[in-house]
Amino acid sequence: MKQTKYYLYVILVLLLFSGLSSALAQQAALPKSNWQNLDLKTDGVFGMSTEKAYLEILKEKKVVPVVVAIIDGGVDIEHEDLKPIIWTNSKEIAGNGKDDDGNGYIDDVHGWNFLGSSKGSFHFDNIELVRLLRKAIKKDSTSDETKRLQTELDQKIQALKSGLNTIEYQRHVLLGILKKMGKPSPTEAEFRKYHYQNDEEAKVLILIVRGLKDDAKYLKTVEDKYNQYKDQIKYLVNINYDPRAENPEYKMNNYGNENVKGSEPSHGTHVAGIIAAIRDNGLGIKGVAAPVQLMVLRTIPEGDALDSEVANSIRYAVDNGAKVINISISKMESPQRQLVDEAVQYAMEKDVLVVHSAGNDGKKEETESDFPRREYEKGGMAEAWIEVGASGWRDDESLLSWFTNYGKQTVDVFAPGVAIFSTFPENNYKYENGTSMATPMVSGLAALIRAYYPKLTAVQIKNIILKSVIKINHKVKSRDGENLNFSELCSSGGIVNVYSAMRMVENIK
Repeated sequence: MKQTKYYLYVILVLLLFSGLSSALAQQAALPKSNWQNLDLKTDGVFGMSTEKAYLEILKEKKVVPVVVAIIDGGVDIEHEDLKPIIWTNSKEIAGNGKDDDGNGYIDDVHGWNFLGSSKGSFHFDNIELVRLLRKAIKKDSTSDETKRLQTELDQKIQALKSGLNTIEYQRHVLLGILKKMGKPSPTEAEFRKYHYQNDEEAKVLILIVRGLKDDAKYLKTVEDKYNQYKDQIKYLVNINYDPRAENPEYKMNNYGNENVKGSEPSHGTHVAGIIAAIRDNGLGIKGVAAPVQLMVLRTIPEGDALDSEVANSIRYAVDNGAKVINISISKMESPQRQLVDEAVQYAMEKDVLVVHSAGNDGKKEETESDFPRREYEKGGMAEAWIEVGASGWRDDESLLSWFTNYGKQTVDVFAPGVAIFSTFPENNYKYENGTSMATPMVSGLAALIRAYYPKLTAVQIKNIILKSVIKINHKVKSRDGENLNFSELCSSGGIVNVYSAMRMVENIK
């Protein structure tokens, strides 16, 4: 599950089926599965020099394990590459139905699931606009505010239906081709041999061949996008759907349950592996930080997270010992922003570093437009907060990923976020793109610094990460084709580097 806003799928499908498949183009000729940890000079890919740091700096140093909280949609805590490093609440006895440690959460052994109750869990939730409209209707169904919100929601629904129609048509033609070929999953070569019978088949065939050339699972991607559109219309923008309705538990404090995996933990599992997948077990991938325990906070549904649940997740993480919090979410409205602001301020007071994704709209942002954000509603900002954009592996104009947001005033650093191979549920592994993949790179680095140098504060660690970046001196190209200086893309003007960061720490007296 990617933590993208509901309309991102409209953008993706339009790109996919108009022949502008930039994501697949960047993912062509996939690099080594561990490229993000490799070194540009030694290995020829613009990784973070993690392996070099372990080999030359960290191998004989003492370390103190650090807890990293993952605020996401759930994590497969039984994954072969993650299970030994999942945080365990030593004060809680699993399965006894009691709050042994008195923190208000029953059986919270590995974290907490805010998307549920004692009656079970849910996966889909509304976007914030639907919740606002629901409240407005209840207050005054004929007010100008209600009408404005209804119009805005109608426009969102229409956009989604338009996107669904587009992909449904393409899917219909594709299924017709597959039926004629007599195979459920033909290869690229087999599609090339197929003789199209009309203009519609010709157009779709071109897209299929292009897609399979870059991604062997392209056909599944088409089906997934089709299902995602249907789900978004059925749940996210449906004012008659409310997963918390008629359940009084959601009006109580500390509601939820201990099921931190949930029904769709793909996104969170992928994030977890990037941070700390076991490095020396010969399986899958190597996480950035070895001495880490991962606390799982299932907070992000398919839809928009509740402000109150984001705030409670942050407070839970801080109160239970997390020193780094990874957050890969964004939404357009924040009606209870003050709750989140107060939780972030609490994290700052307790010396906890927050690492947040910049978003996947592929645009320049002069000011922060989505939530949560480091700027407080009443003024000031969170100092121990890092905003992360996504970079690619080639040291050329494509270094700026096609999807990432950027801006000197809104983004701090860039980190690898294209074609990142990481853990996936049920002991699987998969390549994914996104600022959600770049963010845990930085969280892993922050945890690594805290583990080897525990006396450093969160703000000091942030400054080290920003000052030790590898500066980019050549132009990069935006999704719109504009040539940009990297210094314009983020405040640090570069890409995080584990080796240079750890070397900088060594020189601090």
